[in-house]
Amino acid sequence: MTQVSDAAGASGEKPTVLLIITQDTKAEEAKFVRGMLEAAGMQVAHLDPSVRRTLGGAEIAPEAVAQAAGTTIEAIRAIGHEGHIHHQMIAGSIAAAHAYSATHQINGILAVGGSMGSALAGAVMQSFPYGLPKLIVSTMASGFTAPYMGVKDIAMMNAVTDIAGVNSISRLVYRNAAMAMSGMAAADHAARAEPQAASCPLVLMTTLGTTEVGTRRVREALEADGCEVMVFHSSGAGGLTLDAIAGERDVALVLDLSVTEIIDNIFGGLADTGPDRGKAGMARGIPTIWAPGNADFIIGGPIASAKAQFPGRRYHEHNPQLTAVRTTVADLEKLNDRLALMCAEAKGPVSLLVPLLGFSNHDSPQGHLHDLSVPPPYAAHAKAVMPANVNFQTVDAHFNDVAFSDAIIAEARRMLGA
Repeated sequence: MTQVSDAAGASGEKPTVLLIITQDTKAEEAKFVRGMLEAAGMQVAHLDPSVRRTLGGAEIAPEAVAQAAGTTIEAIRAIGHEGHIHHQMIAGSIAAAHAYSATHQINGILAVGGSMGSALAGAVMQSFPYGLPKLIVSTMASGFTAPYMGVKDIAMMNAVTDIAGVNSISRLVYRNAAMAMSGMAAADHAARAEPQAASCPLVLMTTLGTTEVGTRRVREALEADGCEVMVFHSSGAGGLTLDAIAGERDVALVLDLSVTEIIDNIFGGLADTGPDRGKAGMARGIPTIWAPGNADFIIGGPIASAKAQFPGRRYHEHNPQLTAVRTTVADLEKLNDRLALMCAEAKGPVSLLVPLLGFSNHDSPQGHLHDLSVPPPYAAHAKAVMPANVNFQTVDAHFNDVAFSDAIIAEARRMLGA
């Protein structure tokens, strides 16, 4: 069992901030930030993932981090490869942070670091639930931040200067970060002390602007029924976020009504989110309704690059950066094959509803990619390949028509009432 100092005690009356800074290279910064947090009325639990040496004073010392990783700090130091060492300290930091959280209320996580420290802190923060305040002061905050944030609610603040001592600029940056975290942690602490309202059934739904007319009707109807509906833009991050929430929270229903990210994974479009998109909810047995919203196009880049990548197609220049590339029946048969394999592994009820008059605003009489010859053979193929556990329905309507929205609403109500 991981041993950590109990100097901070139980959560008590003060909000507690988990502070992640390596003291072996950033002792001055750690002391300064801790002082700022304590001056603001915070309890501080310092997780120190240092490798070079242990300075002492941290509630979760390097030895505890190594122990949480199933090894010793001496063994980690002997590895002699910073990448492999980093993997061990990330695993240990995550385990140690959660061990601490099991006995102490954590109201926020604040980290200060460069590329290595930010990666470690980001991994720890991503393992904690949505809503817990999370902030990284980082030299990486002015560049590519996706690896550090993942799909969690992590804020990043630009360190401006290198994290090498406390100077006239970094002093202000660290102060502002500590005060921002103190305010968020205090709010979190107060909110936890309040009586919790009864939760509504949580529904997660994907859409894009091209199907928003129909999905808005669905959302409004289910909200009127007393559900909480979270909507995600399926353009490369939204679907992954939906999957993360489906894997973490008590979700009553998933409405995966925009399949752009799956299409783009199959064909190399810009919204590709990998082969596991859409699996998380079904793996947990969450009732799921699928519909081929936006299946009429692949998301390509600028028109010239889209034509080069997908030659001989129909194209619609959505804006200078994005081009909608028309899909074919053969393309959509591959989508069906993917969905069939995914649905066969579902541990809960699954439905697939197919509109026979078009899949998005682009695929409509007012759009630029309309093709009525595609939905019927797509639907026939879907019916043939879907496993027996899938409730398959077709609707003689366009995706954005009231009739199709009503069909989704009826099926959602049926699943929610089951």
